[in-house]
Amino acid sequence: MGQDTIQVGIIGAGGNTRSRHIPGLQAIEGVEIVGVCNRSQESSQRVADEFGIPKIYANWQDAIADPDTNAIVIGTWPYMHCRATVAALEADKHVMCEARMAMNAKEAHIMRAVSHQKTHLIAQIVPSPMTLRADKTIQRLIADGYIGDVLAVEARAGGAFLDSEAPLQWRQDFDLSGLNIMTMGIWYEALIRWVGEATSIMAMGKTFVKMRPDTDGIMRSVRIPEHIDVVGDLACGAQLHIQVSNVAGLAGAPEVYVFGSNGTLRFSGNNLYGGQKGDTELSEIDIPDSEAGAWRVEEEFVNAIRGEEVITHTDFETGVKYMEFTEAVTRSMQSGAAITLPLHI
Repeated sequence: MGQDTIQVGIIGAGGNTRSRHIPGLQAIEGVEIVGVCNRSQESSQRVADEFGIPKIYANWQDAIADPDTNAIVIGTWPYMHCRATVAALEADKHVMCEARMAMNAKEAHIMRAVSHQKTHLIAQIVPSPMTLRADKTIQRLIADGYIGDVLAVEARAGGAFLDSEAPLQWRQDFDLSGLNIMTMGIWYEALIRWVGEATSIMAMGKTFVKMRPDTDGIMRSVRIPEHIDVVGDLACGAQLHIQVSNVAGLAGAPEVYVFGSNGTLRFSGNNLYGGQKGDTELSEIDIPDSEAGAWRVEEEFVNAIRGEEVITHTDFETGVKYMEFTEAVTRSMQSGAAITLPLHI
């Protein structure tokens, strides 16, 4: 497409789309958001008025069918991701799809297969954002042998007490989120950047509040765990443990430890700490400006369309890996058995 105007249609204008994607795209020269479709005509119009978007669509299909759009941003919950992505790619339009990639691994495989048929189009998943600042520094330290051989990875997220009175939230709604569990997939995606993917996992999870009222006050069963532990083997030879919880009150900020034969790295609060044999405690590690990453999702999407860079955060191959991991967790919880990765779909 070169430097031609990129004309974007928005499907789903949730919090991340309004705070990140729309203003991020509108700030780039040669990019125009031409229309938006949200869950109702009224909410679509509110978003259009807020951001000066010229038109609203009656339904998501209209955004894709609009001859004025050549790129689609999908900001819905996961239940729409596969349908909208496949439709947009088949209509020869570039796609940026909100995380998580899909409801399950089968949908992720379908999305990847269609993207392979449309190699002239850009297909991007909105990336896991929490570790962007430190990723390159952690990768360099591990590659340079700062911690020696990677032996174990411990990741823990969640520091709030259980809220038994809260209504059903979209992340707890199986019909909207599928097999995605809290922020588990987001953290696993980040870990892939540092140490690579898992080869087998076992998981246990528990739901403590069995029913919650939906937005209409109707009681609905809660099928997504509120506390989960995943252990596994990594392809690099290390052992993995991920705990994600909505019941770990006062546990503190999320943190990740990477333990090696000669040293330890700890990531927490967007800061990086490390120590080696002979040290008595961890010390903060400087993240050089030349390595410090930041949110640049919209810029990467536009640059990739213009042929100026390749999607790294996040491509569909990585998306399939974390969706296979996500499904393997559920399969393990249901069967009580270890699940081998990659999955056979």
